[in-house]
Amino acid sequence: MNPYNILNQTELQCVSDGMTRPLLENCETASHILILVWPQLGDFDSLEYAWWLQRKAKKLTPEKLTIRAVGIGSRTSGTRFCQYTGFSPENLFVEPNAELHHQLKLYSGLNLTLPGLSVSHQAWLNLMLMCAGFGSPGTLREVFRGYRGDRQAPQLIEDDEIIQDTPLPAFKGSFFRLAGGNGFQRPFELATLRLRNMVEVLSNWHTYVPNSAYLTQRGGTFLFDSKGQLLYSHRDPGILGFAANMSQPLSFLSFLEANSFTMGDA
Repeated sequence: MNPYNILNQTELQCVSDGMTRPLLENCETASHILILVWPQLGDFDSLEYAWWLQRKAKKLTPEKLTIRAVGIGSRTSGTRFCQYTGFSPENLFVEPNAELHHQLKLYSGLNLTLPGLSVSHQAWLNLMLMCAGFGSPGTLREVFRGYRGDRQAPQLIEDDEIIQDTPLPAFKGSFFRLAGGNGFQRPFELATLRLRNMVEVLSNWHTYVPNSAYLTQRGGTFLFDSKGQLLYSHRDPGILGFAANMSQPLSFLSFLEANSFTMGDA
């Protein structure tokens, strides 16, 4: 089944006004529709995906692309998420229990059970195992890429940007030039952004994650044309696997600039 049929029938709470609305409301005239089904709003993947979208925001105009995102959490979670990431609350919807994820058959994550553990504790155990690479292919490789750098990825932090809100003293982005230069993702650059995200979430844990039962749930990306035909999809295989090309997570949207499109892993 084309996931568009499921999404077109989905109604969820919109973060902007708290009203339950059709997910695809006001998408009728869009030339392309990008639907992002994220894990918990406090998940590494959700925060990092939103960061990449904000980085490309000026090129991803509504005339070219209409974006809707769904994250696991509450309206309070969504409000905090938008304040931190800059993602538009009008385009963010929330659900409390990953029902849409299940309908789309997205990966629910490692699901080991141990007698005597609560649902929450089971989820934490499975999350820790996934962070170590169990039931989460590519996670450790992606973690290491954040530390060692990546010459196939763009520079992430400008020289004059002030890095703060981490356990480290505030410092300027020019510091990363010492690790190798400019014009590509330098060693520790991505790891620093992830550390900042981690500090944000842990400092506001119950806001971002009102129900820890869904900590392991993964997300997916779906791109449609104006007729609802699926052009591209990506189903996250594990933690830090929200894109087929993590060096350039939004490369599947290059057709917006080049007026051409190469099919992804649809």
